Amino acid sequence: MKKFIKQVALLIFISSVFFTRCKKDDNSSSTSPDVLNSNVQQGKWKITLFNDSGNDETNHFSGYEFQFNAGGIATAVNGGSTVNGTWVSGTDDSQLKLYLDFGITANFDELNDDWHVTEQSSSIIKLEDVSGGGGGTDLLTFEKI
Repeated sequence: MKKFIKQVALLIFISSVFFTRCKKDDNSSSTSPDVLNSNVQQGKWKITLFNDSGNDETNHFSGYEFQFNAGGIATAVNGGSTVNGTWVSGTDDSQLKLYLDFGITANFDELNDDWHVTEQSSSIIKLEDVSGGGGGTDLLTFEKI
């Protein structure tokens, strides 16, 4: 009987560890474009980090509110100034990506890229781009306003 109780206790312990670790987490780095689409389209975002190959250029986007609408329309608004662009998500080599294109608008053209999603949730999206040929690594973070 003692052996049976020990086995049941061990089973309960293992189950509790398993179910605790398998809890759904809003800070998912899911590889699903559908999850990214849902997150990015909810509300307005601001850039809290734009690091261009080691140079912090976050201030170029100060005051801009970004909105990503269905149909791939992106807008960045700061008072009376609006910059229009496009966005789409997808996967490449099983890596979730966010593709941004704001045309040739100064500073915003630096955002034009196929960004690797390193973290995403309903409140933060962290992106990274590693340039080929030793060009450096760019980091971009959007946070929900």
